[in-house]
Amino acid sequence: MIFINYNGQIVEENTPIIIANNRGLRYGDGLFETIKFKNNTLFFIDDHLARLWNGMKLLQFDIPKLFTPDFLENQILQLIKKNNFPTARVRLTIIKGKGGLYDAQNHSPQFIIECWPLPASNGLLNENGLHCCIYYDALKPIDNFSNCKHNNYLPYTMGAIFAKNKKCNDAIILNHKQHICDSTIANIFLIKEDIIITPPLSEGCVAGVLRHFIIKELIKLNYKIIEVPITTADLLEADEVFLSNSIYNIRWVSCIEDKSYQNTLTQKIYFQLMQTNSSLFC
Repeated sequence: MIFINYNGQIVEENTPIIIANNRGLRYGDGLFETIKFKNNTLFFIDDHLARLWNGMKLLQFDIPKLFTPDFLENQILQLIKKNNFPTARVRLTIIKGKGGLYDAQNHSPQFIIECWPLPASNGLLNENGLHCCIYYDALKPIDNFSNCKHNNYLPYTMGAIFAKNKKCNDAIILNHKQHICDSTIANIFLIKEDIIITPPLSEGCVAGVLRHFIIKELIKLNYKIIEVPITTADLLEADEVFLSNSIYNIRWVSCIEDKSYQNTLTQKIYFQLMQTNSSLFC
């Protein structure tokens, strides 16, 4: 039996918790974070909660004094202990309360915490490269909310369905300029002639916690890394492509559409990061 945490109350996962006029349900008025728990550690928890707090300010939540990062971290750990998962993927969802579009009755945060077990091998570099496709039917807007992990997730959910129907592992999402944004669940990095390239946050990609970490670490390792807009032509001319997120770390891409990629430098980067951050990458 798996349990969830709803506003501090731990209940069975199939327990009804949301009423019909909840703003999170009606309008996607909320945010989420996905966090990895392994080796008794919530990885990058401070970064995840800092991004969450920035998002709550943007979405104009009324944050009570006792609703703090430490409070939420404790609530997450209580749920993991209840479920007895040694390694887990945690989803923390923050939503507003009930109300219509112009008559919100409660801007205070409500929270739902879910967690699921992860295999012990999670975080290792994938042996078989990912097969990806490019999703053209929904273009992500670039605005003040683009870098948040908010619940208005339509380009990503439809991109995931598109990838599944195409029998692909993931889909690449474009912004409204038809530049590369990110994938349905990860940030994207290209390698071209030993230069590592990733879209800047100004291109509308999610401000990934692991993305930020990887950029800092690669600079320390003396790699040349640049943040510039990427076109689909750039993507299809790259030598290597890899994706990053907080759950899977780095995963290399073997093909996008009909283009095949190597993973020589990606493997080197992974093992270098593993040497300096062994608890995270193994």
